[in-house]
Amino acid sequence: MKPRPEVMAPEFAWRTLRLLNAYRMLYAALLFAMLIYPTSPRLVGEAHPELFLATVLGAFVWAAVNDFAVNQHWPSLPGQALAQGLFDIAAISLLTWASGGLGSGIANLLIISVAALALISSRLWGLAFAALAALSVLGIHVLGLARGVADVGDSTASGLFGGLLMVVALFAWPFARRFAESEALARQRGVDLENVNQLNEYIVQNLRESIVVLDADDRIRLMNEAAAKYLGLTPGWRGRPVREASERLHQAVRQWREHGSSDPPPPFTSADGATQIAPYFAPIGRPKSGALLIFLEDTAILSERAQQAKLAALGRLSASIAHEIRNPVGALSHAAQLLGEADNLQDSQQRLATIIENNAGRVSDIVENVLQLSRRERLNPQRVDLVAWAKQFLEEYIASSELPASALDLSINDAPLEVRMDPSHLYQVVANLCDNAVRYGTPAGGEPRVELAIGRRSGTNRPFLEVRDRGPGIPPELAEQVFEPFFRAGSDAAQRAGAGLGLFISRELCEVNRASLMYEPRTDGGAIFRIIFADPKRWRT
Repeated sequence: MKPRPEVMAPEFAWRTLRLLNAYRMLYAALLFAMLIYPTSPRLVGEAHPELFLATVLGAFVWAAVNDFAVNQHWPSLPGQALAQGLFDIAAISLLTWASGGLGSGIANLLIISVAALALISSRLWGLAFAALAALSVLGIHVLGLARGVADVGDSTASGLFGGLLMVVALFAWPFARRFAESEALARQRGVDLENVNQLNEYIVQNLRESIVVLDADDRIRLMNEAAAKYLGLTPGWRGRPVREASERLHQAVRQWREHGSSDPPPPFTSADGATQIAPYFAPIGRPKSGALLIFLEDTAILSERAQQAKLAALGRLSASIAHEIRNPVGALSHAAQLLGEADNLQDSQQRLATIIENNAGRVSDIVENVLQLSRRERLNPQRVDLVAWAKQFLEEYIASSELPASALDLSINDAPLEVRMDPSHLYQVVANLCDNAVRYGTPAGGEPRVELAIGRRSGTNRPFLEVRDRGPGIPPELAEQVFEPFFRAGSDAAQRAGAGLGLFISRELCEVNRASLMYEPRTDGGAIFRIIFADPKRWRT
């Protein structure tokens, strides 16, 4: 068994001494008011008004000055208790004598002082304070008898009052012991709780998953570093409303609280604009109005398994496609070309031959894309001056595509800009995006117009390159699906995936270079495909 504590915990003892100081100031102020209030006969200080007034003022000043010492824990707990006990016994005894003896009732103020000192002291010291107070009261009565101002009949009352003080000290000790045990248990529980909180904080901070914990009022109570990075938050987020941290996350939380899991909220873009975040909710307590645990998942990671399965299937099919499809398609294309060169073909027949040749070429492109995935060259990342590279790219692309010089514009927001990427991969991605912009982003009957913009993202300072057009854009529900392999849809805008692999290959090439490719609708009409390059501060040598 653990030994029972003999004295109260220091924190509780100092609090009790502060309260005893407040009690002393209160009774001093009350007695001063009673002294100056005109009554007949006078309630207090009737025998010696000057002594009474001096003692009251002294008690008030002592309490005020001593309060500062108690707050500073000076000089020591036993010394402070002894000083306050002796002062109260002396002051209240003088006030009792100045008011005519025990009949004034002022001696009863000693009960509170003795009880408080017995609570924070050992049993011996508690009884010592009670005995000293009892002897002081008895001395006042004896002095009154000697001067003829007290009655012999009050001797019994003096003895009983002294006995009452001893009983108070004795009964205060069991309460003090229980309080001490409760304080020790509370301290231990507090230490255990703090340890659990620190353990939880450590576990959450070191989880690979991004976690946010909200209370019932949608205020952030816990969040690890990964989630703070996604939301773009700096230290000081604890207790902030989620609306102030992320409006998109706030909307997702509100939608989930209203509709539940039957209507999951859509993904949203991270603060640095490089990642699509899908929130998943786990209620803590009441599902709709209680605390909420939120997992923020990178949609690229969620779709990685499915894409890896597709890539594995493509790899297994690539060899058979090369031998079983490529040669027959080549033969069909050659036959259609020879058929189209015949002199006696009618217009309808010529049109059919053209259709055969075009679709044979399309199948050939699909085969080439599949083979390109299966034989992807080894990564060769290099430091690239993005401004110089973009200028050279425009010249080469305009020359190879036979477009007018006015078809492509270049906007530079920051210079110089250095990125780290395989130059061949970068050229393939940007060329594919420009091909799509020319093919699908040109208004009907208009001239092709493609804009290239380079700069740095605000907040993260990560370099980016954007390809913009003025076409119809992509429906919001298809914005992520166009990056899937072989995705097809009925609308022309969705055909930006080319033969079903163009955008998929472009995103794959960006990801192996630690960059990201994202789509964003243009506010005034059109589409923006943005390459966000790897953070220069995290380049690996």
